[in-house]
Amino acid sequence: MRYTPAGLPAIDLKLEHESTLQEAGKARQVKTALKAVAFGAIAERLATQSMGSLWRFQGFLATPGNGKHPVLHIQDFQQD
Repeated sequence: MRYTPAGLPAIDLKLEHESTLQEAGKARQVKTALKAVAFGAIAERLATQSMGSLWRFQGFLATPGNGKHPVLHIQDFQQD
């Protein structure tokens, strides 16, 4: 957990996804990792969760001004 210059709680995360799905009639293994960030009460709730747990996140993707890769801004989450 960190705090913004305005004193708002913030947490930076790396989310990882792995699954198998069907594409063109064949099984395909899918893996990805995505940077994420949460602020305020959501950041405080996330800071108390166990690493490696399964979760479902809601939010929006944005590319930081100095970055090339999108970051998921978490607005809500629930255990999957």
